[in-house]
Amino acid sequence: MTASAPPRSLRLLHLEDSDMDHELAMAHLRRGGLEVDCERVDTEDAFRAALTQHWDVILSDYNIPGFSGIKALEIVRELGVTSPFILVSGEIGEDVAVTAMRNGASDYLLKGNLARLGPAVEHAFEAAETQRAKLQADQALAASRQRLSELAQHLQTSVEMERAAIAREIHDDVGGSLSALKFELAWLARNAANTPEVKLRIDSAMETVTHALEASQRIMHNLRPAILEQGLVAALQWMANRFERRTGILCAFRTNADNPQLPAGVPLVAYRTAQEALTNVSKHAQATRVSIDLSVAQGVMSLEVSDNGRGLTDTDLVKVKSFGIRGLHERASTVGGWVDLSSGAAGTTLILSIPLDAAAAAEHDHALDEPPHDPSSWGDV
Repeated sequence: MTASAPPRSLRLLHLEDSDMDHELAMAHLRRGGLEVDCERVDTEDAFRAALTQHWDVILSDYNIPGFSGIKALEIVRELGVTSPFILVSGEIGEDVAVTAMRNGASDYLLKGNLARLGPAVEHAFEAAETQRAKLQADQALAASRQRLSELAQHLQTSVEMERAAIAREIHDDVGGSLSALKFELAWLARNAANTPEVKLRIDSAMETVTHALEASQRIMHNLRPAILEQGLVAALQWMANRFERRTGILCAFRTNADNPQLPAGVPLVAYRTAQEALTNVSKHAQATRVSIDLSVAQGVMSLEVSDNGRGLTDTDLVKVKSFGIRGLHERASTVGGWVDLSSGAAGTTLILSIPLDAAAAAEHDHALDEPPHDPSSWGDV
């Protein structure tokens, strides 16, 4: 023989002016297996005062002298009380009941059929608990997403700072040493004995150093593009020209703003977005033509990179280890922007949109704005 489950204990607020109706409702609740800690009120002032406490369920008569169940429901919603509200009446019409349900009532009952009161209260309580649990889960999920977004932004900032630090070291140490070595080789070439073998070795060493300097400059530009100090338009024009020379893919750059005044951080985000897009084109698109369009209109900067390649498949977009596009979304979010990507048989288009307002600019870490340094001065011997 199994033991029966203990009765569920609920805190219930009962708005009822009739002692007999109140006792009848409590009897039906006990008969339904509910243990009720109840407070009864019969005026608006008492009802408002009682709402400062927590109640599992609110049970209200429809007609109270000088007050009403509909008015009580309005007060509950006005005060932001989330307890389920059940309306009980001996004369409630269907239209009033429908209106009450639309306004947030959990259920309505007729006093002549209170046998359903226990299950109705229990169901309303369980539904409210489920809703509260869902709300808490949604809030926890939103908080988790916010933390992940903040972490992603921090990582983007840290990566750029680390890139800048590495670029400075290459510029100061590697670049300086290679430039000094090139000067030494030039001196040796001028003062060495007129020996063909020596001259050949010096020329070979000079060529190696020159290649190393060029590689250092290329790495420097990729890590921390000094061309951005000349403005985003100049940087994108340089990128387009360099991409076309390197890949043989036609690359056109267009803009409606010669020298746009952009908030801190926006030029770097736009530059990195275009850089990532062009990298994807060269690796995967099999395109023969690319266009880069920069526009500023109605307080929004838009960067569009389009190609006439094979397009992206659904498989390309959901690759587990494909972080390029995800990284673009996170990078754009650091300045309050977003990325739209469309692809088809005619090619792929990526659009970066950034509102140029103070809020977007304030979100960016100004630690990324560093003193200019120009690696193009290396090796001019």
